Amino acid sequence: MTSIVFLDRASLPAALPALPLPHHWQDYPNTLPAQLLSHAAGAEVLISNKVALRAEHFAQLPALKLVAVAATGVNQIDLDAARAHGVAVCNVRDYGADAVAEHAMMLMLALSRNLLGYRAAVEAGEWQQAEQFCLYRPPMRDLRGRTLAVLGRGAIGDALADKARAFGMQVIHAERKDATTLRDGYVPFAQALACADVVSLHLPLTDATRQLIGAAELAQMKPDALLINTARGGLVDEAALLAALQAGRLGGAGLDVLSNEPPRDGNVLLSVNRPNLIITPHAAWQGDQALALMAQQLIDNIAAFLRGAPQNRVA
Repeated sequence: MTSIVFLDRASLPAALPALPLPHHWQDYPNTLPAQLLSHAAGAEVLISNKVALRAEHFAQLPALKLVAVAATGVNQIDLDAARAHGVAVCNVRDYGADAVAEHAMMLMLALSRNLLGYRAAVEAGEWQQAEQFCLYRPPMRDLRGRTLAVLGRGAIGDALADKARAFGMQVIHAERKDATTLRDGYVPFAQALACADVVSLHLPLTDATRQLIGAAELAQMKPDALLINTARGGLVDEAALLAALQAGRLGGAGLDVLSNEPPRDGNVLLSVNRPNLIITPHAAWQGDQALALMAQQLIDNIAAFLRGAPQNRVA
């Protein structure tokens, strides 16, 4: 009977479908680094959302055959070590394309319409004291006719592009930053930054994309442009982003991710309260339909592997 251990069950707020194969299942709400080997002992299948599995762990888990990642990102798994020890790794894919794209649109709309500024004005009683029927504040910007530059052309980036076009936006896809050739349908990276009214990031975090948007890139953007990041916090130099916002060199930023999560030790972007900076707690993927799709795909990945026909493998 296959032994399956979910190392951080509390990270997935969804019911899991039944696995239609004989197995023994053990849930742990969370697993600290010091607990990993004891929690994983004897397991043939480990499920991890954010628990890191490194080379030293694979070396001490001889029974392990599969790591089923309950997420799309696999940067917390040492894939080379998994391969070296004959351990398969699979992930869940595209389950949250619409959910994350909707969240990106929400951030874009909230910043364009100055939602936080107007809400704060009402809470402060300014509308109640207004001489006119409405309250005028810094001008709202319409999305129709604006240019959206999408960085990353996976399922989420494409879903956002479709939604943005429905709002009447012009959509361009940015080529890779250091690309030597230009793919059909793409715009050079620097050109995309320079002409965009909104830049939205939908990329994995790798050595090549870490701090993709830094001081130099922010300086290339329009001073009233918006930056949206619902991908990974490490894609952006957060200190440079704060400096650009404080200096008025950027119109606003909407983030669902930070470089360290949860930000127990603080974060420079959490030290300020600005209506043109919106931060949500890595929640974009939590739409009810997305969670159900993720849970089903996670179980399907495990079942497919145990039946000898693995799917969604990354290692």
